[in-house]
Amino acid sequence: MEEPRETFSTSEGHGGEIVVETHVVESTESASHVHLACSRQHCAFPLDGDALCVWSTQDPSHQPLILRGHHRPVTAVAFGNAHPLLLCSASRDRVMMWNLGECREKMLDGQPPRGTVLHTLLGEVLCLRLSPDDRVAAVCAGERILMLDTEVWDRRKGSLIHSSSVLTASSLLSLVLDPGSQQLVAGSADGQLWVFSLAEGHHYRCVTRVDLRKQRDTFSTRKLSSCPEDSRLPPTKEEVEETLPVLSLAPCECELNASCLWIGSSAGLFIFNLANFELEAVLHFKEFGSLSIQVAGSCAMMSRPCGRKAFCLLSALFGKKIALLEVDLAALLRSQPRPGMGARLSVLPSSGVLPTSPLYFGPIEETSAKLAPQKRSAARAIVKDQPLVFHSKVASSGYTAAPRVTMFSPKTNVQNDGKRPSKCKNSYRCKDYPLESPLPSKLSRQLAVSHDQAAVHCVQYSAGDGQRLACGLANHLSLVFSADLTGTPAVFSGHSGAVSTVCWSHDGRWLLSASQDGTLRVWSARRQELALCLGKDMFPRPVRSAQFYYLDAFILLSSGPEFQLLKCHISTGKDDVRRYKQKSRCTPVLKLPTTEAVEVTSLSAVNEFYSYLVLAAGRNRTLEVFDLNAGRSAALLAGVHSRPIHQICQNKGSSFATQHPQAYHLFATTATGDGVKLWDMRTLRCERRFEGHPNRCHPCGIAWSPCGRYVACGAEDRHAYLYETSSSTFSRRLAGHSDTVMAVAFSPSAVQDLAGGRRLIRSRECLLHTTAHGHAGTSERPTAVSSTCAVRFL
Repeated sequence: MEEPRETFSTSEGHGGEIVVETHVVESTESASHVHLACSRQHCAFPLDGDALCVWSTQDPSHQPLILRGHHRPVTAVAFGNAHPLLLCSASRDRVMMWNLGECREKMLDGQPPRGTVLHTLLGEVLCLRLSPDDRVAAVCAGERILMLDTEVWDRRKGSLIHSSSVLTASSLLSLVLDPGSQQLVAGSADGQLWVFSLAEGHHYRCVTRVDLRKQRDTFSTRKLSSCPEDSRLPPTKEEVEETLPVLSLAPCECELNASCLWIGSSAGLFIFNLANFELEAVLHFKEFGSLSIQVAGSCAMMSRPCGRKAFCLLSALFGKKIALLEVDLAALLRSQPRPGMGARLSVLPSSGVLPTSPLYFGPIEETSAKLAPQKRSAARAIVKDQPLVFHSKVASSGYTAAPRVTMFSPKTNVQNDGKRPSKCKNSYRCKDYPLESPLPSKLSRQLAVSHDQAAVHCVQYSAGDGQRLACGLANHLSLVFSADLTGTPAVFSGHSGAVSTVCWSHDGRWLLSASQDGTLRVWSARRQELALCLGKDMFPRPVRSAQFYYLDAFILLSSGPEFQLLKCHISTGKDDVRRYKQKSRCTPVLKLPTTEAVEVTSLSAVNEFYSYLVLAAGRNRTLEVFDLNAGRSAALLAGVHSRPIHQICQNKGSSFATQHPQAYHLFATTATGDGVKLWDMRTLRCERRFEGHPNRCHPCGIAWSPCGRYVACGAEDRHAYLYETSSSTFSRRLAGHSDTVMAVAFSPSAVQDLAGGRRLIRSRECLLHTTAHGHAGTSERPTAVSSTCAVRFL
């Protein structure tokens, strides 16, 4: 046996130790297609065909344990899960069980170790596993799965639980159950991964399918883009396309706050995140030239409980060598690209507005604070030399006191009981949004929005009270309904193209609409009058996204490769002299182009409280974060989705809901054919991925619930889907539409008691979902919207 050899990562440009080859042995027979075994203390593999070799991973100096008892080549090996540690091995002639403690004692006494024969003449055994209590061994022999005492899969019921359809034409090589995420993962010889949900009520549905080679290529692209341009290597000649068979799957206990798996393949090892279905780390064997095995035929992995070390047992695909590798997980993760890790951005501002910021309104507070002492001192000097006179009917103006400015912040007081002052301007009492509210279930109301079957492109509830619902239609109109879809809607007409965006002001007085005709209009929601119209002369290209920003102080919009910040004074009044001219005026404050000067496909910023950050998605599949306090780009992410992002949705909360402050850093992005991704603003990492809703052609919308627990999205199968942020598969499908669900929206308000006359009317919060051809509806529990419009109440 050769001496252990150390391997260092020279390709990463630093001397940090990543892989140590602790054992290498050459057998007389190849073990390239044998299922190897690796536990936290030992690893086992066939040696010379019919013998077993057991190595200690805790102390490499221990003498290997050689077990003989098979008469035919060993084809499968597996360790037990209980104490004492058992080892099960299988060949064509027999299946044997070995007690490693007793075998080692006999070896030290000079006696040959002996095992127990469980079964004989089962044929070629491709795989075997022991139950958690080591009482039953599951054996895969030919087309049968045997428990050695009964041919059933569920030991409690004695019946088949679930049988999937044919997943692939290639063989399934590996399988693993992850208790943390309640998922089952299967890997095939053509490099495909299938993830199934084992959660109660999910009926073993397939969550997603992952192509390992494509994920590896995406990871390599992200790794290259994160390197400085001067340190990038020149492009090499095009290599032959290789497949990455999934030889082995095993749990990975690492420092990441997510359930992860080890994936063993012929070319290397991969760490796969079960929350966002992306690779966290890649270790290619060819990048470590001193390794004995560069192409693996079989492998087995195991992580130690501390999460610092992992072991990998390899057999060569071409040759007869077998090697044991020790991997430093911390060093491996440090060597991987981490885009945006140094940004440390925050949606909640931690400092005041800078004087150089475009959000700065001027030295109002400083001037007031300086002038107040001067006025008081002057007043005292006058009073000192004049007779004192009392005027009881003259009220104090209060101008001598400096104004107090308090920055509005999101509702994060989890101790609040939801009570409000008794003196309230509204005639109804407001209660907190129920954080533990159940999901929407049944349809309660449905409404045809348009007689000409015009599609609904966008929907939004009024931000303050959620009592009104705005819809943008393809027939150039904007409609405002009451939240329960009753009564006659208010009609806002004036655009000559399809309305692509509608947005309410924070106080609910104004409604903003943007159209494909290149204009942006602001309407008085109460009078149904046009207050401001910005035309093509101001925007070089059509407005793709527009919204109110900074508590209605600005209008934020995107046009072409840049976004603009406009300072607006909105009024329905007319000029005193020129009565045809409105008093509303708009002044451009800032224009910022994207870093790569590509068209902005989506824009998002918080208007419910003061925030400096703006998110912009580019046509080249990038996501850029701008800090308007500094007036510059703060971070840039490349390759966020496989296609351009068509919507960014932030967790903005609601004045009726209480969330933890850190929850406001979450936001979601979606792209056609690439699902929904959940991101953390502080690290700019994708924390979770939502898949399961069909969305291959249309830009289906997404929405956050006010409680922050759910994300709703539209789909092309005429359903709206609801995801919990703690699960990667959908929790509920909402039916009732006749076409693609294009837009969804949650009402911001909680359960409300409406006091009116002698009646007490109770309405409940809703999720609205709309289809592509003019209908709308509601459903009970939280709600979502489509061009039919459906509302579902909580």
